[in-house]
Amino acid sequence: MPTPSWLTLLLIVLILIGVAVGRVPGLHMNRASIALVGATLLLLRGALTLTQAFAALDLNTLTLLFAMMIVNVNLRRSGFFGLVSQRVLRWAHTPRQLLALLIGATGLLAALFLNDTIVLMLTPLVVEMTLALRRNPLPYLAALATAANIGSVATITGNPQNMIIGIASGISYVAFGRVLTPVAILGLAATWVVIVLVYRDEFSRTALPTQDASGQNAPPVQPALLRQSLLATAGMLIGFGLGAPIPLCALAAAALLLVLQRGDPEQLFAEVDWALLVFFGGLFMVTGAVEHSGWSAQLFGILEPIAQRGVLSLSAVSVLLSNLISNVPAVLLFRPLIPDFAQPQQAWLTLAMATTLAGNLTLLGSVANLIVAELARGHRVELSFGEYLKTGPLITLLSLSWGIVWLWWVS
Repeated sequence: MPTPSWLTLLLIVLILIGVAVGRVPGLHMNRASIALVGATLLLLRGALTLTQAFAALDLNTLTLLFAMMIVNVNLRRSGFFGLVSQRVLRWAHTPRQLLALLIGATGLLAALFLNDTIVLMLTPLVVEMTLALRRNPLPYLAALATAANIGSVATITGNPQNMIIGIASGISYVAFGRVLTPVAILGLAATWVVIVLVYRDEFSRTALPTQDASGQNAPPVQPALLRQSLLATAGMLIGFGLGAPIPLCALAAAALLLVLQRGDPEQLFAEVDWALLVFFGGLFMVTGAVEHSGWSAQLFGILEPIAQRGVLSLSAVSVLLSNLISNVPAVLLFRPLIPDFAQPQQAWLTLAMATTLAGNLTLLGSVANLIVAELARGHRVELSFGEYLKTGPLITLLSLSWGIVWLWWVS
């Protein structure tokens, strides 16, 4: 093991701070460019070699993420997400029912697909829908963000950090969902209760207007593409359930849709979030430098005695790191350490639960939160940091407490 370099550590810390903040003062850089430039600086520093950097890339996770993006692009183009929004409106008769249906639909979609993609698709629809119904959009936007994070905890494909954990741990899709789905369900219920209590005036017993607020921002439904997308998605989920390799199932679904699609493939690929893939690639190399420079062993020496004490202590450390450096970097830092824990499967599931639910603590806690806030601002609705704090911390406390109790009980 090489002697840890303090200069390398300083560079890694600065990179992780930049990733957490999402920008560099005076420069036009985002999280993806910060991660990639940071990885390059570490290579130039000699913290790891090119061979080690390439080996640090988790191709299973990157393949899964890319394939899910292809599936999601097809679902969006087919009008699937707009169709879900219309069904929610059709079934809701009161603001409380509208909130419950929004939370339930968001949580379910986030469990099946990437939470970031779900909020990207639904935020404009929620803003337009609530304004057309003459409702305050802020509680519904807070519900959308928190429900997307909580729902995503249930499955390996729900969010990027779960993908990393699912691949690294070898836990099956079904086993993962069996343990963490109850955490998501009660967390979604807690979200509804908290938002209704905090925004009492909004959720007084009044009927919703009967006017059409189905949303003009949703793409029109394309029946053929919708059938193809749902067929590919169903096949993918069946493959997950049968225990087939998760990246391969997702890649097969994406490949099927690429064969069946009738438009210009260049336009489809243009809608893939390449920046997120670059972000992950850079982070894999940065955390590889943490391991190869010797600082991973030093970190393990500090965290292991605390995190090994059980679900509660590991959750506390995970929440702290997730809010300091963001949840994906936190998971990547833990990844080489978890296999040495006394109960690695319990530790992996705890890490997935805690880093995901920690994202609801503040508006800056997850990318999904920031997407909701930024898209809402584009529609002249301000979900501010302070406004989010009315519900986010309490939802986090309740859902995380339930998750800790549940994982301690089932372990």
